[in-house]
Amino acid sequence: MVPCPEALLRFVFSLTLLSAAAFASSPFPISNGTTVFDLLPQFGLPSGLLPSSVRNFSFANDGRFVVEMEKPCSIQFDYLVYYERKITGTLKYGSITNLKGIRVKRLFLWLDVEEIRVDLPPSYYIYFQVGLINKKLDAGQFRTVHPCQNGVSCEGSWKDLLKVPTPFNEVTMLLTE
Repeated sequence: MVPCPEALLRFVFSLTLLSAAAFASSPFPISNGTTVFDLLPQFGLPSGLLPSSVRNFSFANDGRFVVEMEKPCSIQFDYLVYYERKITGTLKYGSITNLKGIRVKRLFLWLDVEEIRVDLPPSYYIYFQVGLINKKLDAGQFRTVHPCQNGVSCEGSWKDLLKVPTPFNEVTMLLTE
């Protein structure tokens, strides 16, 4: 018995569409020499959102991306920002959504940054969404790419809660002795 050519044609066509859709939505490295620092401004975002220690990145047609860092690191902006070794999210014009891998220190807590966006048309501000809070920051501090700071980590920060603050008068006494 010979299979129906029409059914075979539908099967091959469906398989082709499925594989094309899977390829189009999976992140792939950009091989034309474009860096993530070149890509961010194409989406209306400042290139200095990520530190200079980016080792690799991949970008899918649907906007999903993966950034791999040499190691986790931090940069001091208006707030201390911590970058994990792997950062993922969805890049759209003027925003990064579904963000994972970037934290900001507020008082003694490290909070996950869930979204980063800019005003359209562009203004002087950038917004970090942390939970229900949108923090408005000066975009100028993100215009240039910054190197990582050494020795800053958000891991183990709960120990900061257990430290007893040194009384100020003891510090001045140590300085005068």
